[in-house]
Amino acid sequence: IDESKTLEVDGVDKADYAKVVKECYLCDLCYMTKCPYVPPHEWNVDFPHLMLRAKAEAHRKKGLSVRDRLLSSTDFFGRMSSAPGAAAALNTGLKSKTVRRGFKIHADADIPTFSAKHFRSRFKRRAGVKDAAHKVALFVSCYGNYNMPELVEVICDVLEHNGVAVRLAAREVCCGMPKFEQGDLKAVAKSKERNIPALYELVRDGCDIIAPVPSCVLMFKQELPAMFPDDEQVLAVAEHVHDPGAWLLDMYKRGDLKTDFKNSLGKVVYHAACHTRVQNVGLKTPALLKLAPDTTVISIERCSGHDGTYGVKAESYDAAVKLARPAARKIDAVDPRYFTGDCALAGRHIARQSKAEWRHPMELMGVAYGLLSE
Repeated sequence: IDESKTLEVDGVDKADYAKVVKECYLCDLCYMTKCPYVPPHEWNVDFPHLMLRAKAEAHRKKGLSVRDRLLSSTDFFGRMSSAPGAAAALNTGLKSKTVRRGFKIHADADIPTFSAKHFRSRFKRRAGVKDAAHKVALFVSCYGNYNMPELVEVICDVLEHNGVAVRLAAREVCCGMPKFEQGDLKAVAKSKERNIPALYELVRDGCDIIAPVPSCVLMFKQELPAMFPDDEQVLAVAEHVHDPGAWLLDMYKRGDLKTDFKNSLGKVVYHAACHTRVQNVGLKTPALLKLAPDTTVISIERCSGHDGTYGVKAESYDAAVKLARPAARKIDAVDPRYFTGDCALAGRHIARQSKAEWRHPMELMGVAYGLLSE
């Protein structure tokens, strides 16, 4: 716009519109913090969903490249990793420079490894909490089930330490966010048809739902209700889905959270990920961590630039790193004992530019309770 003759949108060549759409990775922060023309302003501008419509139209006309289709097919690779020896083979292949070059994945990008023992199979061996006063349903997510089952184990440990009975949905597939960001709305609808009925049954049984990935929470809380505003089951699930830290802080406010902390966390830097901020619930996880004795939490609000796939593609990795550096500099200036944040992908991406090592907030709660080593 600044380079156009009119200094307005009408002076921009329409051929350049696609460049903007391609660079938008739907962090939603323009809507939340930058643009003054969002509701209740009369112009009612919703730029992120304008970009989504453009992505959906591009997908309808051209489809996705093989690379983008594979990167957004989290369930496909997760199921593959369940075969004997498959997880190790996948991890080796994803590290291969030849494979990365062939699929236009940056050589230095951090791609989560696959675990040979998925969480849903591990969950069957947990004793759990009997006769619990509180119960919660866990939407494990692709990342939690296939890539970081140890993290979800810690979440269960913290919940069960507080006398919470943890349940899983009868079935679960990807929340749909990876496909959503590519404009593949038909795939999102298919995921919704698999997930929502099972989650709705849990809500009807009195369960709240928590997920270890903020993008999954945002999908159920905001994006699916926007796509299916008349679906009563979608709306019911949206009212009962939370990040783990937010749910536990609400438990504390009711007087039900245990405060038998064994350890201080010292100085902690909390990164507020974009898809956490967009939920409009405030910074609940930092408030939860502050309950640990002698603990100071400093929050930073800078986009990591990762976005799940933007931070691994060969053509956008350098931009993603550039976006992460301001956050990394802020963290290093504080020199914290711990660096944390609700989004693992964002945290790991920032940590690659920082001296600090990222740990999930529920791991820090485990440390504070004495359930995990420091």
